[in-house]
Amino acid sequence: MAWVVDRVHRIRDARARLAALGSAGQDAIASLDGSAGGGYPGRAVARGLVEISRSVAELQAADIVLRDLDRGLVDFPSMRDGDEVYLCWLVDQEDEIGFWHEPDAGFAGRRAL
Repeated sequence: MAWVVDRVHRIRDARARLAALGSAGQDAIASLDGSAGGGYPGRAVARGLVEISRSVAELQAADIVLRDLDRGLVDFPSMRDGDEVYLCWLVDQEDEIGFWHEPDAGFAGRRAL
């Protein structure tokens, strides 16, 4: 579980660093041009974007769904009585996974394990 918490916090930290760049960071992000060799306009922007990309990719590779970065809401696909469900966890508010929900129910439909 610490691995998931670490990835969520890395994404938040990188996003905060990009936001701290203010309009310069926003302008740099907006000016990214894939046809120009994929170069990033500045080390600070590149570092933040790469960290976000890497951490999101690591979560996805582990089949973990980041639903809400601000709330720290993540879902883990699982099976329950032969049906696909999501185990639901708020990484900063709950010590462990204690809830699940059906795919179409979302957070509002979560139930205790």
